[in-house]
Amino acid sequence: MVVDAEARKAQLLAHNEANGALFKMRRDPRVTRAGAWLRRWSFDELPQLINVLVGDMSMVGPRPALPAETAEYGHHMRRRLVVRPGITGLWQVHGRSDLSWDEAERLDVRYVENWSLVLDLQILWKTLSAVVRGSGAY
Repeated sequence: MVVDAEARKAQLLAHNEANGALFKMRRDPRVTRAGAWLRRWSFDELPQLINVLVGDMSMVGPRPALPAETAEYGHHMRRRLVVRPGITGLWQVHGRSDLSWDEAERLDVRYVENWSLVLDLQILWKTLSAVVRGSGAY
């Protein structure tokens, strides 16, 4: 991302391709060429491994949310906040940025309500395929 990415976001809100609290653009002008490549292959997620080691995140869990996103959560979505956010989750293996806000919410709540070690292992396995395909990575 460019240095003033958050300041430029206000100018780009009319071009938002996502619904709900998320802001997504396939060709976001704030993303540098190198940044687009890092996102395409999910290398931008690697620094989050430090957060996993520290205990602030999990390998698998609901997508980390920005404060502006959590402010828009309905009551049912607050359940997703009872578990640590994850580097990967159902949202990543089911479409990433191509998902609607409602679908991402549904998958996050489903994960929290149905957590198991087997589910985490399945998600980790499917993450490899999602990263190699690169679909929805923008």
